[in-house]
Amino acid sequence: MAKGEDAVRRKKSKVNRKRLQKQDSSASVSARVAAIIASKKRRKSGKRRMCEGMCFSLPSPDDPFNDKLGKKDFEGKEPKKRVPRQEDGRGFVHGKGVALRKGTQTPNTDFKDKVKSSKISNNDLVDLEEKVQVIQNVGDHCQNGLVRENSNGPSKFLIMCLNSIENALRHDGTSISKEDQPLFVNSWGIEFWKCYSAGKDILETSGASSTVEQIAWMISIAADTIARKEKEGLSFASPFLLFLVPSQEKAAKVRSVCKPLKALGIHTVSIHPGASLDHQIQGLKSCEPEFLVSTPERLLELVMFKAIDISGVSLLVADGLESLSNGGNPDMMKSIRQSISGTPLTVVFNDCFNHASVPLVQNLLSRSIHRISLNDTITSLSSCIIQSVNVCASEDEKLSKGIQILDQAYGDKLLSQPLKVLYILVKDSKFSEMVTALKNKGYFISTGSSCTISNFKNSKMKNEVSMINMEQIKTTDLEEYCLVIIPNFVLPIDSYVHVLTRMARHTVNGALHSFLTEENAAIAEPLTDILEQCGQAVPEALRDLCLTSSTREQ
Repeated sequence: MAKGEDAVRRKKSKVNRKRLQKQDSSASVSARVAAIIASKKRRKSGKRRMCEGMCFSLPSPDDPFNDKLGKKDFEGKEPKKRVPRQEDGRGFVHGKGVALRKGTQTPNTDFKDKVKSSKISNNDLVDLEEKVQVIQNVGDHCQNGLVRENSNGPSKFLIMCLNSIENALRHDGTSISKEDQPLFVNSWGIEFWKCYSAGKDILETSGASSTVEQIAWMISIAADTIARKEKEGLSFASPFLLFLVPSQEKAAKVRSVCKPLKALGIHTVSIHPGASLDHQIQGLKSCEPEFLVSTPERLLELVMFKAIDISGVSLLVADGLESLSNGGNPDMMKSIRQSISGTPLTVVFNDCFNHASVPLVQNLLSRSIHRISLNDTITSLSSCIIQSVNVCASEDEKLSKGIQILDQAYGDKLLSQPLKVLYILVKDSKFSEMVTALKNKGYFISTGSSCTISNFKNSKMKNEVSMINMEQIKTTDLEEYCLVIIPNFVLPIDSYVHVLTRMARHTVNGALHSFLTEENAAIAEPLTDILEQCGQAVPEALRDLCLTSSTREQ
């Protein structure tokens, strides 16, 4: 006999009540009861611990006939090293917090899962795992430590952001790279992630503005940082990322790359002179963007009208330095930097090798930096190093001017850390004379094989100077020296290039001083070519020396 409608309705209501009671009880039960419920679920699904002693298990690819009853053979194998746990994925709730998916996985599993979902070959996976190295040191920036290094490699959420951008750009027909490789195996991006994780400011010296790949990596890493910090309960009143661009066209390009992240809760606003100021003021009142893309002049106008607050910006990117260093832009950039409180991690794309842009770079990058470049040319490797060539009348003049430059370097600057100075001399009678003159001035001298940076760290002297002879250039670590003086230019031009491209790797305040006399006329012409190639000022005395050299040859 068929049941009536009332009976059917009562049965459905009873089932719904049981389901709701079950959900409420699982959310409010004690830890002991929750453990029992979890054990029961594992038993039903076949995912049990070996110590539970159950006879039921599911077949697996390693044991298709279930001969081992789900037990793994650990005999004869070395114990595995423990790997720190890592959140395997992140999602966004716009304007609020971050919702995480349950479960944790090791980094290799993260990469393999992402490769499966992206249909990437095993060769690409191996290439990615080779490029992503484990970094040992942990770095912070800003007062709250907004960047902390993830020793397990890029997170799964970061790779998901890269894949979202890549899929959207390919769908629109935008060219991503010449090699047509996935974004997350880009070598520049992996290197940038390492520097960002270490909390260092970054100077990009490839000689061009940012590419689509570089923008994708920067904004994906920023999105991952926001997700991680919001999960920890940290909120951002100001935009997290401020991307300064020289033109409306560049702003549109950056925003097109950021657009796919809107589905993940990252809102990007682009402001430039192409739209009315009132319209942008009203638009900013109705939203709280995580990323802000702007030209300097329009941003300062909005800051003046208090339409946007940039005091809490955590990541500052300055793109297209050649255009930003023209006109009144340097003063605007300085004002923008002063409007940001604290010390945000700063990225500068230096597409201008003219020495006139160096003061702007020095104003933006005041801390220790890391250099990234896609090429190894002299102009790229020597970016922001000021080359000064002095033509002197006598050897005594060279000696006195070298000491004068050293005194000025120590006297004019309020040094927060020891100034690392290197003298490159020729082993002759003047060597001992130079050492004696510097010691009489109160400098601590380190010479020969003992000339190392570690000596300065243990030294109690205020002014330290390293001295090496020409033969020791190739074996000396030059990257820590920000001031190099060559009082007697008799070394080959290749040695000069070696010093220029390897000194001052962690600062934008590098200076290389060289002293010549008429006897060094043969080196004047190639030295002039290097100065012109690097966009440095060529002294008239050096050009006259070139003419003297040409006359002698004739």
